[in-house]
Amino acid sequence: MLRIFATAPLRGDGVVTLERLGTLTREPWITGPTEPMTILGEDELAARLAEMNADVVICEADSCKGPVLELPLRAICSTRGDPTNVDVSGATAAGVPVLHAPGRNADGVAELTLALLFAVDRHVLAADDDVRSGEVFRDGTIPYQRFRAWQLAGRTAGIVGLGAVGRATRWRLEGIGMRVISYDPYNSEATHESLDELLAACDVLSMHAPPLPETLGMIGPSQFARMRHGAIYLNTARAGLHDLDALTEALSADKLAGAGLDHFEGEMLPADHPLISMGNVVLTPHIGGATYDTEANHTSLIADDLVRLVNGDKPLHCANPEVLS
Repeated sequence: MLRIFATAPLRGDGVVTLERLGTLTREPWITGPTEPMTILGEDELAARLAEMNADVVICEADSCKGPVLELPLRAICSTRGDPTNVDVSGATAAGVPVLHAPGRNADGVAELTLALLFAVDRHVLAADDDVRSGEVFRDGTIPYQRFRAWQLAGRTAGIVGLGAVGRATRWRLEGIGMRVISYDPYNSEATHESLDELLAACDVLSMHAPPLPETLGMIGPSQFARMRHGAIYLNTARAGLHDLDALTEALSADKLAGAGLDHFEGEMLPADHPLISMGNVVLTPHIGGATYDTEANHTSLIADDLVRLVNGDKPLHCANPEVLS
């Protein structure tokens, strides 16, 4: 029977599976909407694991490295799609498999992508503000004038990155009647082999590439210049994929009609940044995966792979499968 210590929030049927595997102790790093978060460093986490005599740790934000890897763990389980909070090479050297949960938030992020698209294209926030402030007939005009937009059906959306989120976004965009094209040099399903050709062909550009050395800064001044006049830029992946100054300039110069962003370097945008005052920009604080379903999904993915590991089968999502032999 396993002794499982979980600092990641768990939910759904996967919890029952974990409880059947042994003793489950839950001390989640985030709880209610107004409760402060608790993130353990490697020393704190190692001490807690040793105190619990734990075999398995399930974590989302805590640091799994150094002294954590000196413990006799049977598995380290990161509920993230990419286990960036784990020293995977160190775990490999220690012979500890690292399980993770790819695609856990794909639907949630894809849904927020569409929410940002509609909000930007149909001026939802500005229209809401006019209603709340009693300015429906602002300066003698009517909202039918001020908030006119092109419908999205029949227009072209370009997706950069056809991973789980990119694919989940693709069928949703097709479902509202858009023609969807894509660029991903690592996926044969992509419709375009050239990013430049895709940029010139789309009315909406949606970023879903992972933050890798070859993708960071991939959308800069020359890429924004190649986009169609009046296009909309969306990024629910990582801010590092674009040059923020170049994006700001493209918006200021009316090259782009608008933008929707869900991530910023350092998780925050300075209060005096020009994007803050732009009415054609919708900004959200990295909440794409903030759904209850994301928690249920990662719990099931981890629990099912732990069952496979205990039964001597190969887990489906292991970041260092070489240790399984």
